[in-house]
Order: sequence, then structure tokens, then C-alpha cells
Amino acid sequence: QLGELVNKWGTLVEDMVAPNIPRIAREHFGFSDIEFFAVRIKVRNKKDRSKRREFDVIAVGETQVIINETKSKPRIDYINEFIEILPQIEDYFPEYTGKTIIPIFASLHIGADVVTYLTRNQIYAMAMGDETMELKNFQQVIARRTTER
Repeated sequence: QLGELVNKWGTLVEDMVAPNIPRIAREHFGFSDIEFFAVRIKVRNKKDRSKRREFDVIAVGETQVIINETKSKPRIDYINEFIEILPQIEDYFPEYTGKTIIPIFASLHIGADVVTYLTRNQIYAMAMGDETMELKNFQQVIARRTTER
């Protein structure tokens, strides 16, 4: 049961991170359009069909591809595994050959030492901030309040 709970926690964190990726793509990397967006996509390595891998989030723009790895606890060994897979992205997605790969490692909280490690390895660190959530129905509730008075 503990293992199941840990897996659900990891999925919850992924579900919190994923909706933020399109905004990050637009605001920080200049994506004008997202051509393809997938969460928890499982793919086979095209060069070695015996290898399969799940990618937490993939967002594809015209010239760039965001590859996101999300962990509930940011450990250096998880980051090292992510670093190892980055040169193999085109083995899993040959259609992205020639596009700039933008690696983003995400967690709810990432300490300064881990941010430094990610920076040294040219990987973006993404964690909770003061603007991660938004009111989805702000204007609608205001309008209802106004009409009900």
C-alpha cells in the first residue's frame, strides 16, 4: 500500500506541473504555438526497440521541444538519470531532430543546492511559486454577483 501511495503522490505532482508547461513555453521560450503536447507519454526507442521510456511532459513548438522530468522529491540521482537520457531524445523521437531540446526538471520545492546543480548541467528548475494557480471562473462569479444584487 505504501508503494501505491508513493506512486499516486508522484502522479499528483506530475498533474500539478503539466498544466504549467504551455505557459512556461510561451513566456520563457517564445513558443507561439504548441504543435504537440503530451503527459506521461510512453515511447519505444527507435534505435533499440527493446528500450521503452515514459516522458512526464513533452511540449513541441516550431523549433524547440520541452522535455520535462517531474519528481516529488528532487534527488541528485534522479537528475543524473535525466541528464543521461537527454542525449538520447532523438532515439525516442527522431522527428525532433534539429529542434532545440529544452530540459526542465520539476518538483514542488527545489532547494538552492539542487537548483545550482541543475544550472551547472544546463537544466531548468521548475517549482511552486506564488503564481502557479489561477482562478478559472473569476469573471463569471463577479458577473453573477453583480446580477444577483
